[in-house]
Amino acid sequence: MRDEGGSSRSSRRAAPRLERRPRAAREAARALRRERGRLAIVPTMGFLHEGHLGLIDRARAEADAVAISIFVNPTQFGPGEDYEAYPRDLDRDLELAGGRGVDLVFAPGPEDMYPREPSIRVEPGPPGNRLCGLERPGHFSGVLTVVLKLFHILEPDVAVFGRKDFQQSVLVRRMAEELNLPIEVVAAPIVRAPDGLALSSRNTYLSEEERERALSLSRALRRVRERFAEGEREAGTLADLARQAMREAGVEPAYVEIVEPEELERVDRAAPETVCAVAARVGSTRLIDNTTLGGPSSLDDTGDTRGP
Repeated sequence: MRDEGGSSRSSRRAAPRLERRPRAAREAARALRRERGRLAIVPTMGFLHEGHLGLIDRARAEADAVAISIFVNPTQFGPGEDYEAYPRDLDRDLELAGGRGVDLVFAPGPEDMYPREPSIRVEPGPPGNRLCGLERPGHFSGVLTVVLKLFHILEPDVAVFGRKDFQQSVLVRRMAEELNLPIEVVAAPIVRAPDGLALSSRNTYLSEEERERALSLSRALRRVRERFAEGEREAGTLADLARQAMREAGVEPAYVEIVEPEELERVDRAAPETVCAVAARVGSTRLIDNTTLGGPSSLDDTGDTRGP
């Protein structure tokens, strides 16, 4: 039975089944679908936080059984990025996942997912070369390739991704549609800390002073939404406002873009469905955030996660 209201959560806190090999994980996932019905998956790189747990909650609402993957995927990291330093703690992740009612955890090693150097990759096309794709060439090819492999291994009915990685969720949904994958891709709302910072495993890298400056990203987005609500529609003016808010905190934006939500192309005039996406390095930590300009948002009320 799907958990629509969370009332049955306390009755399902057994440790999740852990599988490390793709074939065993596929068999376990197929067994869940036979015995329980609809299967949702949440792909992660581990070091789970409340943002991930919110995705798991959404997955439980969407399906009868839930699996998560924990895999720090080397093919989406570029030279000089933080692949080796990325935080890992499988025992802690298993405990958190079990507490949220996860049924299956697939935690392969690189040798399991890539027994040899991959020669076939999924290319994201023009939308993958914008925003983060400009700064991280090849990143989204690595993301889409590993996600497609996870889809084939676990064969889910639903896959839940976080809206914080907005470009990623758009590209995964397009891949599923264009490759005729029988999978519903759900983008769940951003989860924020009480002070407004979008939750990320990389937040652990931030010093106290850097974390304070990192709040400039959500502050910039909030200012853009406020100005849009007041009637401003010039995308350039809105982007300049976000840049100013970040620079006031000593944070130099990697990008501030006002884009439409499908092709991720820049717009001249903003609309309610338009997205403001920002990225910056705070110290050595790369952070991203985004918001739609109209409608409800997690920025509207600090700690509120009801909107994108």
